[in-house]
Amino acid sequence: MALTDKYGRVHTYLRVSVTDRCNYRCVYCMPAEGMSWVPRKELLTYEEIARIVRVFADLGIRQVRLTGGEPTMRADITQLIAALKATPGIDDLAMTTNGHTLPRLAPALAAAGLTRLNVSIDSLRPDRFAALTRNGNLERVLAGIEAARTAGLTPIKLNAVLLAGENDDEIFDLVEYAAAAQGDLQLRFIEYMPFEARWHRCVPAAEVRRRLATRYTLTRTPDKIGGGPSREWRIAENGLNIGFISPLSHKFCDSCNRLRLMVDGHLRTCLAHEDTPSLRDIIRKGATDAALAASIRTMVLGKPDGHHCEVDGGEVFEGVMTGIGG
Repeated sequence: MALTDKYGRVHTYLRVSVTDRCNYRCVYCMPAEGMSWVPRKELLTYEEIARIVRVFADLGIRQVRLTGGEPTMRADITQLIAALKATPGIDDLAMTTNGHTLPRLAPALAAAGLTRLNVSIDSLRPDRFAALTRNGNLERVLAGIEAARTAGLTPIKLNAVLLAGENDDEIFDLVEYAAAAQGDLQLRFIEYMPFEARWHRCVPAAEVRRRLATRYTLTRTPDKIGGGPSREWRIAENGLNIGFISPLSHKFCDSCNRLRLMVDGHLRTCLAHEDTPSLRDIIRKGATDAALAASIRTMVLGKPDGHHCEVDGGEVFEGVMTGIGG
């Protein structure tokens, strides 16, 4: 029986945040200081994550993405990847990373069974990259992308969050960089999502396409079944595939097929809302797999219809993104 909410949405995609810690501190993701990290004893263990994913797979989840924080900061992450890859029913195992550790880890991630990789990169200018990430190293990230290409983790999706007046003048630079990789890279522009407060201004997807159209010919490509919220286009001049994720200007709530397992075991059924119980607590109280599955079904059934955040107004998202997994 499919994992369905009261609005009839079928869920096949689970994002798993394995840590709230990160070696970067991006301006739209974390405050400059004052973060309160989840204590180690409150984090889901790898064994607990593997068990939860196995139950989700039995309920119809087919895609799993590891997120954070920065997932590669969790020790021995390849052990978890191998365990999840071996889970019956999981067809696609991906990771979103800032790329900092990829020069060292890319071969091991591929060997462990990682299927796909997304790398966050919001600027190609070293000084600006350092400012947006609060001292991130662009040269190292670019080297990590090359290491991932060599390891065969392609096509790699590059995630760029555009902030009005801060990095939106690099749209064409990002396109040319990705296109030069001859099909190994894809580019996705993501609208800024405000958590707790609106510190930056969003660049709507339609505005990005308008700017691109002044130089390129864009052709809409068909949506893939279960392909997620990205709306895909192709640039005729260089063949680059570009995705647009627009949670504010073009909400995809009515077709949302994803769930988010937070670092402390809370199942976040909607990116914007935090009010869910913890699967970790249910497990540690001795629940059987059947009881765990029943709890998951109940939580998913109560998933809200969507969020109420707009490009210029509405409600901001609850929580801090580093513990949610985006």
